[in-house]
Parts: sequence; structure tokens; C-alpha cells
Amino acid sequence: MKNKKAQPQQELTAKQFIKRLEALRSPQAAKSHEHLTSDKQDQIMNVRMGQIFALAKEFMNMPLIEVEKLLEDPIHKVRVGAVSIMDFQARNKKTTDERRKELFDLYIRRHDRINTWDLVDRSAIWVVGSYLFDKSRKILYKLAKSKMMAERRTAIVSTLYFIGKGDVNDAFNLAGIMLFDKEDLIHKANGWALRFAGDEDGKQLVKFLDKHAASMPRVTLRYSLEHFNKKLRDHYMNLKNQ
Repeated sequence: MKNKKAQPQQELTAKQFIKRLEALRSPQAAKSHEHLTSDKQDQIMNVRMGQIFALAKEFMNMPLIEVEKLLEDPIHKVRVGAVSIMDFQARNKKTTDERRKELFDLYIRRHDRINTWDLVDRSAIWVVGSYLFDKSRKILYKLAKSKMMAERRTAIVSTLYFIGKGDVNDAFNLAGIMLFDKEDLIHKANGWALRFAGDEDGKQLVKFLDKHAASMPRVTLRYSLEHFNKKLRDHYMNLKNQ
């Protein structure tokens, strides 16, 4: 019987990831994410998001020193790959508590590179939310007061993990703190969190709306009411400050 040749082990480096990503470039790929950039230096690679997620899963066990190299890249979709790898590691049941802390620390330390709403939404729930579930959540209240929109969005998006576990208090508290934020992207995230928190605790959502509906941003209100019946939706949407 012939011996099978051992398959070469995949090189889990930032350089190899980018090489594989560049090979996926396609003229037909939709250029629909250019609005995600936060500055003129940021660049968009013409690769579909689904392809990035699949590649990130292949590189899920990448060392964090290499993941940080991806975060430092000026190409936005390379950073999508970085946070996707972080997300896959955080979700993995085999990931140790030590690695979960390292993931969380990397996320917070390099939040300057996790600087758009999609990068936050792709990773905050598991990298930040799951890590903090049984710990102090003071960091979220600090982020809620940050000058960076992405850091404020991390604060509220991370609570979706808590909500999934039936813990809604931080979602209501943080939404209240950021209720009149200047950014529409925060208004939407607040409404999103309130809606799901209301699914867990409808009475607390009603109490929140009774207090704030007349003055809160309309987009936040609309999102928070999506699971209400028409009569209740109309009631709150028609409230105005006297």
C-alpha cells in the first residue's frame, strides 16, 4: 500500500490571508460597501462579503498577532476578514477563557481600526458581549460616552448577547444614555436593541417608551415598535411633546 503524501499545513498568516483574498477579486463583484469607509485613506477591495466570511472561517485559528496585522491594513475588507476571524474564534466552544480575554483586549485596544458600523456589528456581540456577560460591564458605559461613533455602537450592540440570555437592563440603560446621540447609526442600533429587549421584557419597553417616545428620535422609535401591534405603534408614533 502506497503511503499518502501528507497535506501541507495551511499558513495562517496575515500575508497569506491577503494573498488568498486578492485572488478573489472579480470585476463582477458588487461595489456596494464604499459608504462604510470612515476616511479618504480607507480602501475597498472588490470582493463579496460572503467570500470574505468563508475565507475567514478557513483562517479561524490564526494567531492574534497576525489578526492584528489584518486590522492595521488600509483595505476595509481585509479588516472585515480580521473581525470575522475574531468572531469565529469567540463563538467556538473550544476557545479557552484566556483566548476570549485576548480577543476582547485586542478588540478594545484596536478599536481605532474597528471604525465602521459593519465591523462592529460583525464582531461586538460575541467578542465583547459574550466575554462581558459574567463580568463588570463598566467598559460599555465608558464606550457609550466616546467621541468615536463605532465605540458608542459597540456599547449598545454588545448588549444583544445579554438580551439573548434574558438580561435586558444594560440595553435599556445604554439606549437611554445614547438616546439623543448625533449619529443616525446610533439611533438605529438603539432601536434595534430596544426592540429585542422588549421581546424579553415588554413591560420594561413600554415603561421606557412612556417616558421617552414623545421626544426620542423617530428612527429609534420606529425600530423599537416593530414587534408591537398596530394600535400600540400608532399610539407611540403619534405622541408629541406638549
